[in-house]
Amino acid sequence: MSLGGGGNQQLQELAQELEAIEEQREAIEAEIQSLRTEQTEIDEAIEAIQTLESGSTVQVPVGGDAYIRAEIADIDEVVVSLGGGYAAERDQDGAVDSLESKQDTIDDRIEELQEQVSDLETESEELEERAQQMQAQQMQQLQQQQQPDE
Repeated sequence: MSLGGGGNQQLQELAQELEAIEEQREAIEAEIQSLRTEQTEIDEAIEAIQTLESGSTVQVPVGGDAYIRAEIADIDEVVVSLGGGYAAERDQDGAVDSLESKQDTIDDRIEELQEQVSDLETESEELEERAQQMQAQQMQQLQQQQQPDE
């Protein structure tokens, strides 16, 4: 029989490629989920900044799921992370603008990641199709070899 292990090795390589693509896709989808969680937190921060007034009492997390009550001395003194370990004090509107800008950046990143997922799905479909074609060829060759010569 001339079928040999070459076809099986190619199928095994395709299976490994498919597995690697699936792992990449799962990692990207986990990153997308993390970014969506960050967006939700930003939405909550924007709502709080827009709603609160100077003199309002809030619960401030201090770690370990513990909170203390605090009074907002001045809502126009909001410290917003700028990224890279930097933060800046902003007034109420400036803080909202900074957070909305962060939202836009996250939206762009999610869009890029979703395109990557789409590309990986296309690549995966193509590999699956190739694997099916190879299996069909192997079955055809096997059937031809099993038929008696006429």
